Amino acid sequence: MVKIGITGQAGFMGTHLYNFLGLQKDVERIPFQDEYFDNQTDLENFVSNCDVIVHLAAMNRHGDPKVIFDTNIRLVNSLIQSCMQTSSKAYIVFSSSTQEERDNLYGKSKREGRRLFEEWATNNGSSFTGMIIPNVYGPFGNPYYNSVIATFSHQISRGETPKIDVDGELKLIYINDLVKEFWKKIIEKREGNNFAAVEMYEVPFTKMIKVSEILSLLESYKNQYLERGIIPSLQDNFEVSLFNTFRSYIPAEHYPVKFKLHTDSRGTFVEILRTGLTGQYSFSTTKPGITRGNHFHTRKIERFAVIQGKAEIALRRIGTNDKIVYYLDGSEPAFVDMPVWHTHNIKNTGDEELITLFWINEPFDPDDPDTYFEKV
Repeated sequence: MVKIGITGQAGFMGTHLYNFLGLQKDVERIPFQDEYFDNQTDLENFVSNCDVIVHLAAMNRHGDPKVIFDTNIRLVNSLIQSCMQTSSKAYIVFSSSTQEERDNLYGKSKREGRRLFEEWATNNGSSFTGMIIPNVYGPFGNPYYNSVIATFSHQISRGETPKIDVDGELKLIYINDLVKEFWKKIIEKREGNNFAAVEMYEVPFTKMIKVSEILSLLESYKNQYLERGIIPSLQDNFEVSLFNTFRSYIPAEHYPVKFKLHTDSRGTFVEILRTGLTGQYSFSTTKPGITRGNHFHTRKIERFAVIQGKAEIALRRIGTNDKIVYYLDGSEPAFVDMPVWHTHNIKNTGDEELITLFWINEPFDPDDPDTYFEKV
């Protein structure tokens, strides 16, 4: 059992890493709160309980760049001081940035923070990895703070018009891929395979793309998915990741979406789904009072369409108590798409049999599990 703590646990990267570690065997997650940096006793208790500390806590943006530098160095020094006070030999993994090479105070704070950790690890016989990370994107990032993709997705999904300041090329990594890079280093340390006690590790980017190309893809998702209900043709893992990121910013009130009914003397015809993706189509019958589901996906795209009976669809974002409930009635057929990292279920709330149609896309990596069980 390895005990892992994450400073900045509540942030964008911290949330995803914390949730990912919760899916791994032989891992105990040591809870962290930002307030620990203001209370040396709490910080020392946290440090003394950890075998591994992933230091993600940092300030990225502020009107005064000096505040960014001073804050980030203070956080590093506080963590080092707590390690020294508790004689901790914890393996520290530090989230640095490709901005280390730039002439700005944020980049300088990351470069200097990495140097301080290297010095501490060398002098105290501990281990340290400074991870140089490219631009990170993924679901639940903060718009106007974490990435341009978060900002664009937030704006487009709300009918706003994004603006490109500099149409440069971005080196990107999806958050799911990044947390696996953190995990890889932790495994190397635990198993001792080709492990360097003190190292700098450049995390490989998985996509290089211009800002204008990103915006074009996101706008196409709005046109096809939000306005016409079409699952777009996603050509590779990057587009699946970008699409799932975009979906995470869609306001909850967008659902349920009523189908367009084509009715004549023969009855009614309804188009359930139009998609450029392959996938699995299925249906279920559910007896009154029965609930199905209580699981979540990290990659898959899934649609529930109720065509007979009454149903309650409940969703909860993993790691939170934020619950969303939709009520659907087969007399007015409608659908709800399941966002990634949300546990979900469907319950028959009526007196008759519930008929639900399902579509789910096939994962790109069938060897990588994508369904995990947890109750709403």
